[in-house]
Amino acid sequence: MARLGFRPRLGIANVASTFRIPDVGDRPLRVLAIGCHGDDIEIGCGGTILSLLDARRVDVTWVVLGAADRERAQEAGASAAAFLSGSTNRVVLGAFRDAYMPYEGSAIKDFFAGLPDLVDPDLIFTHYRHDLHQDHRQANELTWQTFRAHSILEYEVPKWDGDLGSPNVYAPLARDVAKRKIDLLMEHFRTQREKDWFSPEVFEALMRLRAMECRAPEGAAEAFYAHKLTLDLT
Repeated sequence: MARLGFRPRLGIANVASTFRIPDVGDRPLRVLAIGCHGDDIEIGCGGTILSLLDARRVDVTWVVLGAADRERAQEAGASAAAFLSGSTNRVVLGAFRDAYMPYEGSAIKDFFAGLPDLVDPDLIFTHYRHDLHQDHRQANELTWQTFRAHSILEYEVPKWDGDLGSPNVYAPLARDVAKRKIDLLMEHFRTQREKDWFSPEVFEALMRLRAMECRAPEGAAEAFYAHKLTLDLT
């Protein structure tokens, strides 16, 4: 597992340690981002992916499981193209039904079983294991079943369920990156803009809250959950 940029909660006020993603040599960093719905990756880790793309060569495999609806599929594809503009990338749109993924067991498990044939990632972004959306929990479980020896960061998606937790990994964002994330979300997901939680104010508030927790210098951050990391003592 790779060493990651994270700030663990150690039970001591204001104690934080920073670990960095290791150098992978001349090749690009291979990233796998998994989301159940067309806006999940963008909300949960869009700013972090934009930051990685600004900083280094990255090969992104971007997987949206629930793209059965034609309009939502078009939104997902256009948004992925905008977030990944100028990078080496692969966008995969599944056709699983929103809210029914736990009930499509064998088909969705077979889908995940095929992902290692597409990419051997250095870093994986997926849903939080305690997310209260049933699709999100299914994606998390299958991510861990499929990629047992990889570095996995679980991202958060705000919703009315009130399921935000206490993350232990923080990615500070530049102010312009946070703004770009919000602008792209609002531009590409027309079908979601009528929902009261889908707003620039909500997205900015969460990034500001996580920035406060990790003292991000530009007042924006995304947060993640890391359940297994390996300490490299060399």
